[in-house]
Amino acid sequence: MPLLKAPPKQPKSATIQIRVEEEVKLRLEKYAEFINSSPAYVVTEALKLLFKKDEEFKSWLGQHTNNHNLDEMKGGSLVETAKKA
Repeated sequence: MPLLKAPPKQPKSATIQIRVEEEVKLRLEKYAEFINSSPAYVVTEALKLLFKKDEEFKSWLGQHTNNHNLDEMKGGSLVETAKKA
């Protein structure tokens, strides 16, 4: 059973460019195929899971929100998203 499920519709998104190891890229593509979704969706959901599970990051983020523009495109700030987890 996959840990991530394909979204019912495509949410509003932003573009980023990253470099990853070739093996990571290949597995990302295969996982996206496995859940019948896009690599971008897999990366987004994996990052949301990371932000949700990392208690130290949540604490750090709460202390650093005034220094950065963390408004999400939908649903409030990244801090609020992390705190909901």
